[in-house]
Amino acid sequence: MARIPPPVATVRAAVRRALTAGPADARGPVLVACSGGADSLALAAATAFVAPRLGIAAGLVTVDHRLQDGSAERAAAVARWGRSAGFDPVEVATVDVGGRPGGPEAAARDARYEALSAAAERFDAVAVLLGHTRDDQAETVLLALARGAGPRGLAGMPFRKGHFVRPLLDVSRADTREACAVLGLAAWEDPHNADPAYARARVRADALPALAAALGPAVVANLARTASLLAADVAYLDDVAAQALAGVRTPAGLSVTALARLAPAIRGRVLHAWAAELGAPGAALSHRHVTALDALVTGWHGQGPAALPQGILVARRAGDLVRAAL
Repeated sequence: MARIPPPVATVRAAVRRALTAGPADARGPVLVACSGGADSLALAAATAFVAPRLGIAAGLVTVDHRLQDGSAERAAAVARWGRSAGFDPVEVATVDVGGRPGGPEAAARDARYEALSAAAERFDAVAVLLGHTRDDQAETVLLALARGAGPRGLAGMPFRKGHFVRPLLDVSRADTREACAVLGLAAWEDPHNADPAYARARVRADALPALAAALGPAVVANLARTASLLAADVAYLDDVAAQALAGVRTPAGLSVTALARLAPAIRGRVLHAWAAELGAPGAALSHRHVTALDALVTGWHGQGPAALPQGILVARRAGDLVRAAL
């Protein structure tokens, strides 16, 4: 029997672990999100090999953001490869990035995830597999550090969130590239990945190599492991906070006395979750907003309402935090 090249075996093993990690009654169908880059192409090739052997149906979706010349032709080529590899269904999802809030990276990401979520709903998929690698995770942690993010940001990208699963978070980018080369797959190089206008591209080209040169090549794996450890802590604290939120509710809002008894780490999460319930979007809800809410509990001196995104006001009245009228 021919020996499987190590990079191919590594990617296949990661996919096998991901596909068998969920409940036995939720093993398929799955969709692979494939841009044609080395990471997602290696993921797709491994899924095409592993999924049938597990009795799992697998489809493929490629998203055309229409941001570069030739994007439609490239998406069509990925779809043709997907059909030849045995994926069914195969879909090209064309999205409109213009007019969305945030920068071009954020707008493209939001449009892509919306398209993938819609495809998962249409095809009743239990998971959408994404090709983020250990290197992507390390970059995410460094970017979070630069923003002054808390534990949630430093926890990086989750292995699973809703429909989305990232099987390759413990696999290096070098392995996905070598797997493609061994399998004879021509991967597309996205020029945005090398464009210094994007912070992630600068981290990839300059910051991480500089850290590896100064601290050793293990820094990438260590950053990714830090994210994994913090993710476990964040999940536990979020569970504790969810129980605490239920315990501080009143008919009007939240009890200030009960909130004051909570540990600061839990109280901050409770206030963040409650603000989201009131309609403050998570992307806009920042540390300063939660700090303003906390001041109504721990630093009360008769101040006016705390202002949250979307024009939401929260005031302290009769011993409760309540949503105030504009």
